[in-house]
Amino acid sequence: MSDPLKADNPAIRPETRAMIERLIAFDTTSRNSNLELIHYVRDYLADLGVTASLVHDAEGRKANLYATLGPADRPGIALSGHTDVVPIDDQDWTRDPWRVSEGDGRLFGRGTCDMKSFIAVALAHAPRFLEAGLQTPVHLCFSYDEEVGCKGVPSLLDFLASQPVKPAMCVVGEPTDMKVVTGHKGKRSVCCRVRGKEAHSSLAPYGVNAVVAAARVVGYLADMADRKAADGPFDADFDVPHTTIHTGTIEGGTQLNIVPGHCRFEFEFRYLPQDDPETLLGEVKRFAEETVAPAMRKIDPATGFSWEELSSFPGLDLAPDAEVVELAKALSGGNDTGKVAFGTEAGLFDQRGIPTVVCGPGSIDQAHKPDEFVTLEQVALCERFMDRLEERLRG
Repeated sequence: MSDPLKADNPAIRPETRAMIERLIAFDTTSRNSNLELIHYVRDYLADLGVTASLVHDAEGRKANLYATLGPADRPGIALSGHTDVVPIDDQDWTRDPWRVSEGDGRLFGRGTCDMKSFIAVALAHAPRFLEAGLQTPVHLCFSYDEEVGCKGVPSLLDFLASQPVKPAMCVVGEPTDMKVVTGHKGKRSVCCRVRGKEAHSSLAPYGVNAVVAAARVVGYLADMADRKAADGPFDADFDVPHTTIHTGTIEGGTQLNIVPGHCRFEFEFRYLPQDDPETLLGEVKRFAEETVAPAMRKIDPATGFSWEELSSFPGLDLAPDAEVVELAKALSGGNDTGKVAFGTEAGLFDQRGIPTVVCGPGSIDQAHKPDEFVTLEQVALCERFMDRLEERLRG
C-alpha cells in the first residue's frame, strides 16, 4: 500500500477536504462576525452528540467555542485555533479566496494556511475521537479576533477558569510546517496621539507642530530598534534573534499652510521573553515627556502626548522537557523544536496555567498573502498527528 504522507502521493481524507472547503467559504475577516462559522461548528458537533459552549463578545457579534470530545470529568488535551482571517483588500488574488481550489499539490484560499486547515482536520477527526472511547478527552477551543491582537481568547480562558475541569495542556495549530514550537515573542502595540497648537504656517514659531513632535518620538523608536539589534539581548533560536521595534502608521495635519495641531502614530514591540514591555514603553514615554514635551508646553500647556494600548499578548518560553513538548514531538513524529518571531495565543494559555505548544500545518511564509495555500502533504501530516493523538488518548 502506498504511503499517503509522501510528497508524491499527498492524499487527504474526503471528510477533511470537505471540512476545509466548508470553513474557507465563511468570510470571517476580523472586521466581520464569525457567528455563521461558529454556529455551523456548534451544529456539526451537536449532530455528533457533543454540546458546545459559546462565549460571546460584548456586542454579541462574535463568539469563541469550547467543546469536549470524550469524558468531561477529567482534564485533557486542548486543540486551539482562531477562526478569523486577515483581509483580502488590495491583494492581487488570481482565484476566488473564499472557494478552495487545488493545484500542484496545494489547496488555495484565504485561511487555508492561517489557520482553518488545522481546525478542519480536528473537526473532521471528531467522529473518530468519539468512536475511539477516549480515556482522556480532547477539548476544542476556537476563538475570534486573534489577527487583531488575540482579543477573543482571554474571555474563553476566563470561561475555562470557571469550569470544574480545564485542559491539562494545549496545542495551538498555527502554521509551523507541523514542527513543534516551544517559544515565540510577545507583542505590545500602542497608539500615541500628539496634541499640538494650530497656527498659520507663516507664524510657525507661535504654534506647536504635532507632526514634528511625533517625528522626534518615532525617530527615538528607530534608535531603540537599532540598539536592540546591536546590543540585544539575543536568542539565536529565533529567526530574528532580538526584540524588534516598529512604527507602522503615522498621520497628522490638515494642509501645508497650517501648523498641524494633531498627529497620531502606531508602533509595536515584538519582544523576547528576556525583555519587559513595560520597561520598553516606559523608556519611550520618558523621552516624549522629558525631552519633547517641555518645549511644546512653553508655548501652550495644553499640548502633549497621550497613549493607548491597542493590543498585547505574552511571549511563550517552554522548557524543552515539558510534558506537552514531549507529547507534541511524539505526535508530530519529530524530535526537533524551534521558536518563531510571530505571536500566537499560546502565550495566553500558558500564562493561565495550561502548558502550550504551537504545531500546525502550513508555512507562515504563505500566511496573509494573496493566493494563500497549504500543501496537501502538510494536511496529511496533520491528519497523522490526530491519528497518533487518538491512539495515545485511548488509554
